[in-house]
Amino acid sequence: MENKSLTERKNTILALMDDALYVPMKEKELALILQVQQNEREELKKVLTELLAEGKIVCSKKGKYALCKEPLLTGTFISNAKGFGFVQTEGGGEDYYVPEALVHGAFHRDLVSIRLLPGKTGRRTEAEIVSVIKRGVTQVVGTYEKSENFGFVVPDDGKLDDIFIPRERSKGAVDGHKVVAAITDYGDGRKSPEGKIVEILGHIHDPGVDILSVIRNFELPMEFSEKQLNQAERVAKDVSGEDREGRRDLRDLTMVTIDGEDAKDLDDAVSLDFDGATYRLGVHIADVTNYVQENSALDKEAFKRGTSVYLVDRVIPMLPHSLSNGICSLNEGEDRLALSCLMTVDLKGVITDYEIVESVIRVDRRMSYTSVKKILEKDQQETAKYQELAPMFFRMDELAGLLRDRRRKRGSIDFDFPESKIYLDKEGRPVKILPYERNAATRMIEDFMLAANETVAQHFYWQEIPFLYRTHDTPDGEKVEKLKTFIQNFGYHMKKVGKNSGKISGEEVHPKEIQKLLDKIAGTPEEAIISRLTLRSMKRAQYSVNSSGHFGLACQYYCHFTSPIRRYPDLQIHRIIKEQLRGRLKEERLEHYKKLLPEVAKHTSETERRADEAERETEKLKKVEYMESRIGKEYEGVVSGITKWGIYVELPNTVEGLIHVSKLPGDYFYYREETYEMVGEATGKTYRLGDILKVRVNGTDRQQKSIDFALIDKADEVNWEAYLS
Repeated sequence: MENKSLTERKNTILALMDDALYVPMKEKELALILQVQQNEREELKKVLTELLAEGKIVCSKKGKYALCKEPLLTGTFISNAKGFGFVQTEGGGEDYYVPEALVHGAFHRDLVSIRLLPGKTGRRTEAEIVSVIKRGVTQVVGTYEKSENFGFVVPDDGKLDDIFIPRERSKGAVDGHKVVAAITDYGDGRKSPEGKIVEILGHIHDPGVDILSVIRNFELPMEFSEKQLNQAERVAKDVSGEDREGRRDLRDLTMVTIDGEDAKDLDDAVSLDFDGATYRLGVHIADVTNYVQENSALDKEAFKRGTSVYLVDRVIPMLPHSLSNGICSLNEGEDRLALSCLMTVDLKGVITDYEIVESVIRVDRRMSYTSVKKILEKDQQETAKYQELAPMFFRMDELAGLLRDRRRKRGSIDFDFPESKIYLDKEGRPVKILPYERNAATRMIEDFMLAANETVAQHFYWQEIPFLYRTHDTPDGEKVEKLKTFIQNFGYHMKKVGKNSGKISGEEVHPKEIQKLLDKIAGTPEEAIISRLTLRSMKRAQYSVNSSGHFGLACQYYCHFTSPIRRYPDLQIHRIIKEQLRGRLKEERLEHYKKLLPEVAKHTSETERRADEAERETEKLKKVEYMESRIGKEYEGVVSGITKWGIYVELPNTVEGLIHVSKLPGDYFYYREETYEMVGEATGKTYRLGDILKVRVNGTDRQQKSIDFALIDKADEVNWEAYLS
C-alpha cells in the first residue's frame, strides 16, 4: 500500500472484496493478501475504519470484513440500562430504536453502522446494528466492588454495564474506591465487559473525589504540559511599543469591564459615547491570537479542549492562567491588545455603520454586575462611588433597551429560566443553593455582545470568506405541531409563514410567533408549562461553516466573537479577521481555512456539549449531596416535568426531584402524552406542568444522582421568600 493515496487504498480494498472469490477476512488476513508491512498496519486500520463509516463495507461480530451489499446509515449508539438503545445519526436526523436482540455487542457511545428494519409500526423506526466502526468508550469511571478473587467496577454512567476486573488487574483497589478502568474486552451480551484499573481516584467519601470522577468520566484534560506552560510564560509579556504598531490607539476612550465579582478572565470591555443623535458603541475583545499562534503547542491544546469548563468547585481553563488571567485579561489600568468592533447606532437601535479594527486599549474601571445593577436602580451610595461613570451606565442601559426592542420586534426569543449558584464550604460540601437571576446589568452586556457578534458575522458573510458561524436550526416540525395542538387547549395559536400548508412545520413557524406566544403567557398560570414545552421544541445551537441562520435570535448571520479566552471558535475567527484586516487572505490561506474549518466546527460543537454535560453532572451531584441532610423536610415546588415513570418537581432553589408514579396517592395514575398530564384512572385527577405541589424529601441516591420526593398536597402558591430564607 506504500505511496498510494487514501482514495487509491480504499479502491484497492473495495476491488478485492468485490472479487467473486473473496471470502470475509480479518484485518490480519487482509494485511497478508495486500502485502501490508508492519509499519503500515495503522494506515490499513484507518482505511478500514473510514470505509466502515462510509457504509461501503461491514464488519461481522467475529471481526471479518466484507463488501456492504445494501445502504447503511452511520450514527452513535446510545444504550439504555434495560438492554435496548437508540442510534443518533449524524446531522441531527431521526433517532432509530435498536431492540436488545439487535444490539450485537455495541457499547454506549460507539460509532456504528445500522440497517433499517422495514415493516415496523412503532413510534420510532427500528434498526439493527451491523458493525461497530469505532468504540466510543475506552475507559470507565466508577466504584470498585471487591470480591475474594476478583472485583467489579460499577460505572457512574448508568447506561454502561459493570466491568469485570481480574484480581491481578485491580491495582490494589479496595471496596468503595473510585477508580478509572480501561476496557480490555467489550463482551458480547452474554459475557460481561472486562477491564483493568488504571487509576485510583480515592475513596467514594473523600472530599473532591466526586467532582474528580466527573472530570475523568468526561475525559476533561486538567493539567497543561510543561512545554505549554513554558510557552505561555514566554509570550505573556507586557504590551510594548512594537506591539502597538499598526493598531488603533483607543486608550483615551472611557471603557469598563463588567463581570461577576469572582471572574478572573476578563475578555470583553465596553465603551459608549453619545452626541444627541447617535450612539458610538465599542465592544473590545482581548486579542488572544497575538499570544496563541496557529499550530503552536498552546493552540493545539486549546483546540483539543475546545472551551473552558465551569464546574461547581473549579474552572478547567482552555488556556493557562498566565494568559487567561494575565496578559489576555483586560485588567484595569493595563495596556492590552484587542480586536474592537466600533458600532454607530441610531435612536431606533439600528446599527448604521461599523468598523472592525486591531486596537490597543486601557480599561478605566473593573465593574461588577452587582455594582452596575445598583447604579441603574439609582442606589445613591453606589452612584456616588462611581459618579464619573454613572452617566455612561445610564446611556448604556438606554441603548441596550433600544437594541433589545429591535431584536424582539424581529422575533428574537428570550427564555429566562433560573440557573443556580451553589456555595461550597472548604471541604467541598454544598451549604447553600440559590437561583441565579439575570438583571439589568447582565442583560445590558448580553445585548452589546449580541450586537457585536451579529455585526462581525454579517461583515464576513458578505466578504465571502471562509468563516465559523453560530447557527440554530428551525425547530423540529413534529414537535412544533404537538406544541401548536397543546396550546390550543389554552386558547393560544401560532400563525403559519406558508400560505398553502395545512400544518405548521419547523420550516414554516417564524421565531416571532414563538416570542409572541411567550409574551402572551407571561404572568399566567400556564406560563411554566408552555415555556418549557416551547424550549423542548427547539433544536440545539452549533458551529458551522455555513451561515444557515440563528432561529432563536431571528437573524441570518451570527458568530461567536466575544470570548476568545474561553471558546476556541472565537479564537479561530479572530485569526481570520486579523488576516483579512492585514490583507493576507490570499488564495493559499483561503484554501487552508476551507479545509480546516469544517473539522473545527464539528469538534468545538462536540466539546461544547461535553462541557455542558459535565457542568450539569457536577450540579446534580452537589444538589443531591445538599438534600441528603434535608431528608424528611417539606417544601413547595413547581411541576417541571412529567413522564410515564413520575412527576418531576423543582424547588425554588432549582433543586429537582421525582415523585414516582407508584407513590402518587389515591388512585392508579397514567401518563397522557398528548396533554403532558398525569391522570388518575378512577378519579380523573390530573397533575400538569406548572402545578404547585407540597412535597417531602424521601431519599437521595448519589450513585444515580437522584432525589426522591413524596407528595403531600397541591399548594395555592409557592412561599419563595420563606423558603429562600
